[in-house]
Amino acid sequence: MDSKRIFLSLSQESGFEQKYIQRAFETNWITSGGPNVDEFENELQSYFENQNFAIATNSGTSAIHLALILLGVKAEDEVICQSMTFSASANPILYQNANPIFIDSERDTWNICPENLEIAIKDRIGKGKKPKAIIAVHLYGMPYKVDEVHAIADRYEIPIIEDSAEAFGSSYKGKKCGSLGTFGILSFNGNKIITTSSGGALITNYKYSKERAIFYATQSKDIAVHYQHSEIGYNYRMSNICAGIGLGQMKILEQNIHLRQNNHLFYKDVFKDIKGVQLFDSQSDNFVSNYWLNTILLETKKERERLRVALEEVNIESRPLWKPMHLQPLFEKYVYYGGNIAEELFEKGLCLPSGSNLRVEEKSRIKEVIINFFK
Repeated sequence: MDSKRIFLSLSQESGFEQKYIQRAFETNWITSGGPNVDEFENELQSYFENQNFAIATNSGTSAIHLALILLGVKAEDEVICQSMTFSASANPILYQNANPIFIDSERDTWNICPENLEIAIKDRIGKGKKPKAIIAVHLYGMPYKVDEVHAIADRYEIPIIEDSAEAFGSSYKGKKCGSLGTFGILSFNGNKIITTSSGGALITNYKYSKERAIFYATQSKDIAVHYQHSEIGYNYRMSNICAGIGLGQMKILEQNIHLRQNNHLFYKDVFKDIKGVQLFDSQSDNFVSNYWLNTILLETKKERERLRVALEEVNIESRPLWKPMHLQPLFEKYVYYGGNIAEELFEKGLCLPSGSNLRVEEKSRIKEVIINFFK
């Protein structure tokens, strides 16, 4: 049997990237910003049907940080954040010397629980600390309960930063993830639906917000003939070369979404007759996931770990779900609202190989290990 490593999620070349990279060298735009960056932002804006403005950044993390800055989050402010997520969702809160308030998941989408969200908001307001923002995540590409979460946010007039780092290509009730909140966040890390090698984007409804985001992302240079700075700035702009990769990747975005969704159908078939395993799936047609990663829940942590080891023994990568933020050493001192759903998901959940370039023979290897394991 072929023992070549099967990775969890790798990028895939479109074949068009080199043209844009070469253009950057030929025009000597080998820096942050530039024509490729402008064109890539225009491509993103076209994807969102020109109802939003896009700012290309050097990471999804920096895009979240910019959103917090634009929302006026400062030291000792509180920002609500989904606990079941990658640390990049929460780290920028600490960049601002603000305090994260973590919320448990709900079982349908594994995302921020609306009930606990409202409990947290009421409690924080009662303590004189109304949260400045909510960071809600579309986990593994699955949209959160948008109607319920946004109704609560609107009721208490708290803006939402929609973390769509894993959900480019997902949608809720026909509306594209990344365009639903006050700000949307995308990631183009090497393991995402499309990549710019590293990079991200901030999505906003307002041209002024785009202009301010670019201002902060390019060292907050005041209008002057000399270098003058009245505010703290950051080096967060995407490079022209990375944007060239992104332009090439945009040509296969829909293809990659389709391939990842096909991977989900593959796993659905694999697990259809296996008892005690729950494949993470949409609860209704309102939730259209890109299935960036396919994930399963097993009956126990021990069984989860046994399957992970069985896959690893034949050079197939799998990985536990994100460890919730409120259980992380960095964040364990901060307030948490909820029960143990996120913790249970972490203990019993496993991410399976889901790359857009997963070949037929690789799927056969994965299926064989899984079927033999559950025999």
